[in-house]
Amino acid sequence: MRWALVKVSLAVTTMVVLAFAVPLGLVIREMARDRAFSNAEREAAAVAPALSITTDRDQLERVVAAAGSDAGMAVHIPAGDGQRALELGRQRAAGQDIAAVRRLGRASTTGVPGGSTLLQPVALSTGEIAVVEVFVPESEVTNGVGTAWAVLAGVGIALVVGSVAVADRLGVRMVLPARRLVEGARELGEGKLGARVPEEGPSELRLAAVAFNSMADQVVQLLANERELAADLSHRLRTPLTVLRLNTASLGEGPAAEQTRTAVEQLEREVDTIIRTAREAKPQTAAAGPGAGCDAAEVVRERMAFWSALAEDEGRKWRVAGADRPVRIPVARADLAAALDALLGNVFRHTPEGTAFAVDVHNAEDAVIVLVSDAGPGIPDPETAMARGRGSGSDGSTGLGLDIVRRLAESTGGDVRIGSSVLGGTEVRIWIQLDGRAPSGGGHRQLRRRRRRRPAAASRHA
Repeated sequence: MRWALVKVSLAVTTMVVLAFAVPLGLVIREMARDRAFSNAEREAAAVAPALSITTDRDQLERVVAAAGSDAGMAVHIPAGDGQRALELGRQRAAGQDIAAVRRLGRASTTGVPGGSTLLQPVALSTGEIAVVEVFVPESEVTNGVGTAWAVLAGVGIALVVGSVAVADRLGVRMVLPARRLVEGARELGEGKLGARVPEEGPSELRLAAVAFNSMADQVVQLLANERELAADLSHRLRTPLTVLRLNTASLGEGPAAEQTRTAVEQLEREVDTIIRTAREAKPQTAAAGPGAGCDAAEVVRERMAFWSALAEDEGRKWRVAGADRPVRIPVARADLAAALDALLGNVFRHTPEGTAFAVDVHNAEDAVIVLVSDAGPGIPDPETAMARGRGSGSDGSTGLGLDIVRRLAESTGGDVRIGSSVLGGTEVRIWIQLDGRAPSGGGHRQLRRRRRRRPAAASRHA
């Protein structure tokens, strides 16, 4: 498209320049010729009054010299009344041309070697017709024509180059948005769902970019809805599976009890596989913009209300702190809910019945810390547990819960830490960075100060 516009502009501008420049060049040449012969007529007219008065050779030579064209002027006086014919200056025109002008009585021009001559008839006092011959060299006829033609050629070339440059810029303005649209479509086809096209260029391409971006947003939204649906299904499956696993302990020994426990474990593995597959297929969307994210306090209250029913069945005391006011974080609601469910599911799965647990939300200056702690036996080797959470895996644990939590924290520039809780068991600390910078020690110190002076009213048991 770009080169097509350039070619069309080049052809049209060239035709316009030729249509105007060629006739104008011919007009300039004719004007130069008319100017040269007009000067010759003035010189001939300057001699005419003297010829009407006298035919004396000396006087006429002085008049011709005063006219300033003695080298290019000749005077032809015929014989009459007893006088001989008089010839002044160099004759360049043919005799028959001079005779024809004398006979017809009107001026004419004729070509001679090196230029042209103007033959001007003048009536003498004797009634005879004299002829004044003025030589007009070719250089005077074409004086200034070459310069004028060069100026016209320069102007024409400048117009052609300028039109080509303008057409090229217009082509770039049209082609660049089209190329961006092609690149965006290619990236979207490759699975890079964060690809967007700048809404620039002509109105048609701008509308196409708007439609493309809207389509990409809808694709991302559809995939996000599918992920949320998968996360919701996993939440609903994990709780009854945890109850089934805990209830199998009361079945005692025997083939039926063993088969039931094996089936429950297999079902848990299948659910873990489904969740892992859904997580690994997470689309590469763009980073969350201003205003995106969720209210961490609201999500914590919602998920704790969900798990409280099972906690009551098992006689577990639980507590929520710091979730009484909004806490905005740059994390999708479904992702935070999945991370909390993973950690709380681990508490029910790996601690005895009756073990207390708690969820605390701390809002620091540049980060939000979510603590999930329990009063269980604790994790003897936190580094190995974190290694499983990075996908290394080990016998007896898939590391699925910590992997979900780690991905959530690292998506904001934060991290996950495992330590000892104030309840005596394990504490998983999710550091969610608010400004995308690496976690700083100031936030951890502020967290320790808050924990030391936390009031008793911040706890709730059930």
